[in-house]
This record gives sequence, structure tokens and C-alpha cells, in this order.
Amino acid sequence: MQLLTQNGKLKKTSKLMGVKVVNFGLPAYKSITGRVICPMADGCIKFCYARKGAYIWGNVKPAFEKRYELSKTDDFISAIHAEIQRKKPKFVRVHDSGDYYSREYLAKWFQIAKQNPQVNFYSYTNMIDMVKKADIPNNYDFIFSNSGKQVDLIDKSIDRHTEIFKTADELVAAGYANASENDLYATRWFNKTNKVGLIYH
Repeated sequence: MQLLTQNGKLKKTSKLMGVKVVNFGLPAYKSITGRVICPMADGCIKFCYARKGAYIWGNVKPAFEKRYELSKTDDFISAIHAEIQRKKPKFVRVHDSGDYYSREYLAKWFQIAKQNPQVNFYSYTNMIDMVKKADIPNNYDFIFSNSGKQVDLIDKSIDRHTEIFKTADELVAAGYANASENDLYATRWFNKTNKVGLIYH
């Protein structure tokens, strides 16, 4: 089972930026057993790209389930660490699908980040309260999604956050960096503002 893969956007981002960007995904919103993977999801459930298209084809959905089951075990940290050592990415997007479903799971990713200081980790997340209370490693970045149950906790003056626009012109006019095509423009390493714009698709 591959743990770190590349979706279409990250393949394009890697080519544009000349660096290797990989992703780790969990089931979108709920597991096959009904366990909620995205506890603070709200409006995003309706338009979640990870609940349609290539994300539900063939063996893709079962692969997310297997990663979720592994993430609950004590072997998860060593398994991800080993895959990082093999694939040698510069950036890891944690969750192109899914979210931090518990504090214990979040802590596992922080441990992985500390073991791999040469790699930058980043995530879009609706788990705003949990993240704000966490001791975040220096090589980890979070982008708060604007469509979850905790959206009121986002301070748009200081928190890195998303806004979704209908067109690129509207996005630029509002002063947001366009991360629709290049995923790294969502991160603090390539976007010096806290404004991350995405075009609705």
C-alpha cells in the first residue's frame, strides 16, 4: 500500500515548482463504517471534491480506508517515516481528503514532522480550535478552511485561511493568492499573506 501519493494538482504543482510534493489522504467525511473523519465539516460536505470523481474510482476509495485503519495504530508513525525516507519529498500535504479526527492523530503527524525536519508539512483543515491550541512544529503549516463548523474562530486578520471565488478575477480583486492551480501558494513558504484563494470547481 502506498501511503504518500500525488493527486493531479500536486503533480502539476511539483512540475511548476521543481520540487516533489506528495499527499496523504483519508476517507472523505466518513469511513465505510460510518466513523466521521472530518468532525468539523459543514457546508464543505456538499461540494467536497474528494467525494466524487477519481477519488471514488476503482481501488482508490479502499486505499483511503486502509490508510485510515493504519493511522489508528502504533505503527503509523514509523510507516510514514519510512515512506518519506524512500520517496524523499520536499513537501507533504497532509489530507487531500479527510481531516485530523482526534488529538492523538494530530500528535502523530507532529511527531513525524519532528523526525523529518528537512520536509515541510501543510494541511487545509476545519479543526481550528484543536490546531490553535496545539504546539505546532516549525516545519508545519495550516490553512483554515472557511466552510466548517468552527469558521467563527478564524481571525482573518492573522490566520491563514481560504476563501472560495467564482472567478480568478474576483479572487485577485479581493487580494487573495490563487492556490487553485499551484497548491504551494496556499502555504507560508510561498504566500507571504494569510489569504488563500480557491476557485469553485
